[in-house]
Amino acid sequence: MPQRRSGRVRDNDLGLGVGLRNTHFDHILAERPAVDWFEAISENFMDSGGRPRAVLHEIARHYPLVLHGVSLSIGSTDPIDRGYVRRLRRLADEVDARWVSDHLCWTGVLGINSHDLLPLPLNAEVLAHVTSRVHAVQDLLGRSLVLENPSTYLRFRDSDVSEPDFLRALCDATGCRLLLDVNNVYVSCYNAGTDPQAYLDAFPFDRVVQLHLAGHQHCGTHIVDTHDRPVSDAVWALFAQAWQRSGGAATLLEWDGDVPAFARVHAEVLRAKEFMAAVEGRSAQADAVASGPWARDAAADQVLSTPVDFLVPDVMGRSRLQSA
Repeated sequence: MPQRRSGRVRDNDLGLGVGLRNTHFDHILAERPAVDWFEAISENFMDSGGRPRAVLHEIARHYPLVLHGVSLSIGSTDPIDRGYVRRLRRLADEVDARWVSDHLCWTGVLGINSHDLLPLPLNAEVLAHVTSRVHAVQDLLGRSLVLENPSTYLRFRDSDVSEPDFLRALCDATGCRLLLDVNNVYVSCYNAGTDPQAYLDAFPFDRVVQLHLAGHQHCGTHIVDTHDRPVSDAVWALFAQAWQRSGGAATLLEWDGDVPAFARVHAEVLRAKEFMAAVEGRSAQADAVASGPWARDAAADQVLSTPVDFLVPDVMGRSRLQSA
């Protein structure tokens, strides 16, 4: 049984976790599976005083917890729902959440919640708008906010900044941190006809505290972020790079549709160890070569920029959905 760590740990030092879903409550309470940590959907618990809240408190006694929201609507033009943020803070304090995350998106306007994670145009005006809202939310939460790159299916003509550059500027302006969803990188880049490798090359990994993995549905001309199946080989390959570049950030598997037994979900996230070992083995080999008597000049060695290039497939040699 995993033991709750004493004291605070480095933010990204949680290991491999699983999204907490109610279909697994009984198994987790009875078996105390050897999972490093859980991520709970904030809205599933923050307004509940019944069994879900009690279960969350019990799980928090034995495992580190992170809260992940879907309704903060940080990009909306509606006023910030201060009551929502206060309830979120209360829940985070109750379960000693390591951090609180949501998405770079908007979910509604004029008081109507679309229950979807809607994309934002990425430009200076939107950056200033989101920056002011992140400051306000962090003041109410009493902690840094963690924001995730969403999966997207279109691009705005008004966007003149890349998503990695937008997120970097937002972090610089607010001190917020990032949750990099590797599956969303693949989905969004495929749908937009852009290069996921270039996306990772530009991403501010020094601000990343968490990584997400999930499955998607490939429809030929586009990909839908469904979270209802195993992680694809292409996403695993991107994960190996992301995990290395983040310094080994906490990694979590999301599985939300057609949810299988807990053991199957747990086994899927444990596949990450194969890719972590490949990264570490390749890095160790590179270090040995660089430090041995056969080492080449340092300038020549710099051609090895990413020790997991051999894992990355040619994901751009297929047709794409070209968006406006």
